Amino acid sequence: MEDLFGSGAASDDESEDSAAAGPLTDAGWMASQRSPLAVRMRPRTLDDVVGQQHLLGHGSPLRQLAAGAEASGPAGPSSVILWGPPGTGKTTLAHVIARGPGRKFVELSAITAGVKDVRRVMDEALTARDLYKKTTVLFLDEIHRFNKAQQDALLPGVENRWVVLVAATTENPSFSVVSPLLSRSLLLTLKPLTDDDISGLLQRAVADARGLAGRVELSEEALEHLVRLSGGDARRALTALEAAAGVAFGDADAVGPEMPATDDGEPDDGESDDGEPGLAGDGAPDAPVLVELRHTERALDAAAVRYDRAGDQHYDVASAFIKSIRGSDVDASLHYLARMLEAGEDPRFVARRIVISAAEDIGMADPTALQTAVAAAQAVQLIGMPEGRIILAEAVVHLATAPKSNAAYMGINKAIADVRAGYGGSIPMHLRDAHYPGAKQLGHGKSYKYAHDEPHGVATQQYPPDDLIGKDYYLPTANGAERDIAARLERLRRIVRGQ
Repeated sequence: MEDLFGSGAASDDESEDSAAAGPLTDAGWMASQRSPLAVRMRPRTLDDVVGQQHLLGHGSPLRQLAAGAEASGPAGPSSVILWGPPGTGKTTLAHVIARGPGRKFVELSAITAGVKDVRRVMDEALTARDLYKKTTVLFLDEIHRFNKAQQDALLPGVENRWVVLVAATTENPSFSVVSPLLSRSLLLTLKPLTDDDISGLLQRAVADARGLAGRVELSEEALEHLVRLSGGDARRALTALEAAAGVAFGDADAVGPEMPATDDGEPDDGESDDGEPGLAGDGAPDAPVLVELRHTERALDAAAVRYDRAGDQHYDVASAFIKSIRGSDVDASLHYLARMLEAGEDPRFVARRIVISAAEDIGMADPTALQTAVAAAQAVQLIGMPEGRIILAEAVVHLATAPKSNAAYMGINKAIADVRAGYGGSIPMHLRDAHYPGAKQLGHGKSYKYAHDEPHGVATQQYPPDDLIGKDYYLPTANGAERDIAARLERLRRIVRGQ
């Protein structure tokens, strides 16, 4: 899959004319920099969008929306909810759809818009449909920020197709969008961009007349650094590239406008590496400025952590954390631990998950794991952060590298299932409480064998109810300490059951 921001048309007429006319002058290029690089590199048609191909096939809902009044077939346009991580092209797709013929495009942000704004759009859309035969496309960004009443205000317009809703969200719509609106819309999931996608996007932005117009070159190390820190976010990658280019230009200006330095530190001879002159124009450097790793490091401090404590990312990362411990991948476990802590997750939440994992996934294969986990939880409450990360890391390493067994966990689950199914009759008379007056006359405690009076401290007698005799709930594994427990348990069951 390639990046979303393909080599499509320019973002404004001036940049289109400049690209057609040839190399940009210094003044012309500077005039084109009014919009952010991510905006300038947006495609104008779906053919320019080369990512999310699973959503852009012929006849797909997005194709029908983008075709506008020229769409073929009896089916009308469908409202869609675009769900995906930041920088995967939700806003880009909305703006491409907005260019469809016979469409009126209205954009609202859930951050600033209210019910009054939504109702105004609905009224105007109804007028545009009835008087001018135009369909209104309403792009609603950050729809998960709308409360229930605000989302309900959309329902009449969406249901009666006064508007075609194109909503974007980074949160799981199952949790953040009301069910009636979900049932009236198509949910389209956007996939994160790959490293190759981001790399291709950055290289296009460097060369394209809408972008940096060949005024810079990216070193391989700088390109890799930008890709790595983008986190699959195209917008973040382009913003970082623009910032790194600014640092590189600043260094070049410091060397001197007349003879800027090349990548080897020598004065520039006025020609590019292939002997051809650089960009034309008064005051323009004769050779592209090289963006090096040091420029990207100065422009970027650290990668932003993609994690929302109130959204589905919270549960996804926690799930990956526990499953990595269960799978004995200590490195992945530490990664997800770091990811949660760096995002500001409550360390007590992390500690609770570690305690549960110790009992559920390690169990009796290493009984000391639960001791470590409980001690870590108590120590984190006592010490706090940031030192608490060290304690949590020790517990995570112990659990991830410990032998695994869920036998105790499965045992209690099976026992509970039998209880809920109605198994487990009367408690045997010899096990019943015989301490209160009259209990012995009822036969309570009669013939009970005190285990400590028996050889090896184990007595042969019935303990479970009659309908559960011989039922085995705990089935130890051959992992860790349970190897010894399994052999001992077999001897215990033979003695207790008189076999």
